[in-house]
Amino acid sequence: MAELIQRDGTWAFDGSTIRITPGLHRSVPLFRQTYGEVAVPLEAVAGVVLEPERRRGRLRLRLREGADPLLQATGGRLPDAADPYRLSVEVDRAGVAEYVAEEIRRALLLDRIPKEPAKAYLLPGPPVPVSVRSSDGTVSFDSSQVRIDWSDTSERVKRATGPRIINLGDLVRVEWLPNSGHEDGFLRFVTRETVFSKLPPEKDPYALDLWGSTRRDLLTALVATAVTARLPHPSSRTPEESDGHGHTSRPAPALPATADHHDVLLRRLRELGRLHRDGVLTDEEFARTKAVVLRGF
Repeated sequence: MAELIQRDGTWAFDGSTIRITPGLHRSVPLFRQTYGEVAVPLEAVAGVVLEPERRRGRLRLRLREGADPLLQATGGRLPDAADPYRLSVEVDRAGVAEYVAEEIRRALLLDRIPKEPAKAYLLPGPPVPVSVRSSDGTVSFDSSQVRIDWSDTSERVKRATGPRIINLGDLVRVEWLPNSGHEDGFLRFVTRETVFSKLPPEKDPYALDLWGSTRRDLLTALVATAVTARLPHPSSRTPEESDGHGHTSRPAPALPATADHHDVLLRRLRELGRLHRDGVLTDEEFARTKAVVLRGF
């Protein structure tokens, strides 16, 4: 057993699994503590490196592309401190860290682990049900449905639509961008009906606009990961079905289905018209949102 214990967490390698446990120190981000222990099977690993720094080092585990739903959902946008596959190493423990890294490298060679993209997720992602309260509302996932309950500070157009329930079978993909503290983030659930929509997150009833506590909003990545783990694996999609940002999607309705496309547009416009008549949307909000919807289609 090769083991390294640091303030930020513990890595333990038994020859087949790297068990990563977050530390309990208050400096460990809330996301890491909530995500909990991660058991990484050796076949999911592409490599490991110890990066020296001035006062401390950093042990970094690289996973095979497509092996982990967390990396797929977050697209490399997790802050360094929240990334479970990075561990800060004190200078006096650099020798132990290098030993752990060397043991992992040796096992990769002996077991002839390929570096090619994985054809299926090799890690399970967070357990469900999972629920997170964010600045824009509460999002929950129970393995079959996503539910969004808006907060009192959500845009009126969102609150007027009531809770949003999305069946897993209707989802095309999940898009996630963290709230950086300087720019808002979002968690968007792209469905077959909304795949052409270009509504901004603050107006999109299928998206959470992340503008509040960076620490709390980062937890929405738990839901993004849990949903991603249960969608078809990226390897089952052709390059033509990629959105160009590292995500792959189910095929959008073929455009001979012009009638379906037209029906979606009419339903969206009717819903906006009702909200305008009921006084939920002002004239300016109605005109602006309608223009965005028409551009999206």
